[in-house]
Amino acid sequence: MIYTVTFNPSLDYVIRAEELVPGRLNRTTHECIYPGGKGNNVSVILSNLGLKSKALGFVAGFTGESLEKMLNDYGCYTDFIKLKEGFTRINVKVNAKEETEINGQGPVITNEAIDLLYEKLDQLEEGDVLVLAGSIPNTLPSDMYERIMARLEGRDIRVAVDATKDLLLNVLKYHPFLIKPNNHELGEMFGTTLKTQEEIIEYAGRLKEMGARNVLVSMAGDGAILLAEDGSIHSGKPPKGKVLNSVGAGDSMVAGFLTGYLNTGDYEKAFRLGVATGSATAFLYWLAAKEDVVRLLNEDPKKFGL
Repeated sequence: MIYTVTFNPSLDYVIRAEELVPGRLNRTTHECIYPGGKGNNVSVILSNLGLKSKALGFVAGFTGESLEKMLNDYGCYTDFIKLKEGFTRINVKVNAKEETEINGQGPVITNEAIDLLYEKLDQLEEGDVLVLAGSIPNTLPSDMYERIMARLEGRDIRVAVDATKDLLLNVLKYHPFLIKPNNHELGEMFGTTLKTQEEIIEYAGRLKEMGARNVLVSMAGDGAILLAEDGSIHSGKPPKGKVLNSVGAGDSMVAGFLTGYLNTGDYEKAFRLGVATGSATAFLYWLAAKEDVVRLLNEDPKKFGL
C-alpha cells in the first residue's frame, strides 16, 4: 500500500479572473473547489494513474468532512485523524494574468493527535511506500519528518520526501527512497545558485552521498534530472504546452515517478512518466487525469504499466 501524509491539508478554492486589483471589488470568471495539500495531491494523481493510496493527516470541522468526501470521490482511501477543535483551512488560488495564493493557517494539532498518527504509521508493512510532503505547521515539532523516519527505520518501507531545505537535509541519514527538490531549493541547501545542468548534477550527487537513494530535481520549464539509485542519470525537457497552473505540478511529478517505478521497476520509465505527469498538471488548471498524461507520453502507455 502507498500512504501519503499531509499535516495541514486544505480545501483549495481555485478561481480565475480577468484581473486582480487590490482594494477593489473583483469578480471571478470561473471557480472550483478541490482537495488540497501536497500529500493529497499525490494521492489524487496516483488514483488517476491507477494506483490506490491511503491519505493520512489531520482534519477538523465541516471543511475537513468535505475534504475527506472529495478525496473519496477521487478514488482515494482516507484515514484522517479528526481534531476536536478548529477547521481544515481554505486556501485561495487566484489565476488572473499571474498566480496569487492566500493560504489559511489551519487547526492546532495536539500531542494526542500526533500519537494517533504514530499508531497508524506503526501499522505500515514491509514493502509499503510512504510519501511525506509539504511543510510542517508551527503547531507541530519541527523535526516531525525525522521522528517518523526514525520510527520506521529498518522496516523496508520506501519513503519519498518532498520538502525544502532543513526538512529535507535532516532526513537524509535515514536513506529516503526518493527526494524531490527543485533546482532553486537544491542551490539554497548549499548556499549557492545553480546555473548549469552540470552544477545541478554535482549538487544532487552530494545529496546522494548524504544518504538519498534517488534524487529527482525539477526545473520547471527546463525539465528535470534524476540521479538514480543504480548510478544512472536521466534528464529531459518537458513536452511543449502552455503553463496554466504551477500548483501541484511537483506533486504530480512525484506521483508519476512512483507509479512508473512501482509498475515497471525501471528508473528511466519512472522518470519519463514523472516528467509527463508534472507537465500535464502544469498545462491544466488542476491535477491531470490519466488521459492528459498519456497524451503527452506519445508512447504506448502499457510500457509504463498504465
